[in-house]
Amino acid sequence: MIDLESALLRRPFVFMRHGETPMNARGLICGATDVPLSSEGEEQARRAAWLGRYPWSCVASSGMQRAQHTARLAVGGHPVIALPGLNERHWGQLELAPLAEQTPYEVTPPGGESWAAFRQRVLAALNSVLECHEWPLFVAHSGVYRVIRELQTGTPHGPRIENAQPILVKPHRSGWELTLCEENWLEHR
Repeated sequence: MIDLESALLRRPFVFMRHGETPMNARGLICGATDVPLSSEGEEQARRAAWLGRYPWSCVASSGMQRAQHTARLAVGGHPVIALPGLNERHWGQLELAPLAEQTPYEVTPPGGESWAAFRQRVLAALNSVLECHEWPLFVAHSGVYRVIRELQTGTPHGPRIENAQPILVKPHRSGWELTLCEENWLEHR
């Protein structure tokens, strides 16, 4: 069993899910299928452009176009590092199936990636940035957020993070604190 408490380097960062895709709008499992943002997803990313005013030590996204495009629209003045380790989970035969058909996270979908392998890949990618950067922004996927949230709650289950929703992730004495970021959050942190 993984020690979730020590699995992630204890440094603060901000995580944001990519903007909406046509598959999100249709309620389909997108997973490893590399799809673009919808026009609504592009607008969501532009509404988060206030993030570009902050001095990020690093902006890292998954290697998938929906996350990279979101990062470029939201923080256009910063270079974006693409990390395939932050790519969404591969759902195998469930790719592009309705969300209602999704298996529980701990169950490996037919032909897909196990939760344990996905979690290990994501944590390694996050740690590779956290080792070198004190104040990074990550732009990735709802599955990546579930890995992060599991550190706080002990389970990947719970509501899906909204598209283009920035969340401050901060270590504290008894674990991790996840807080929604508003436009002027950095001045008050």
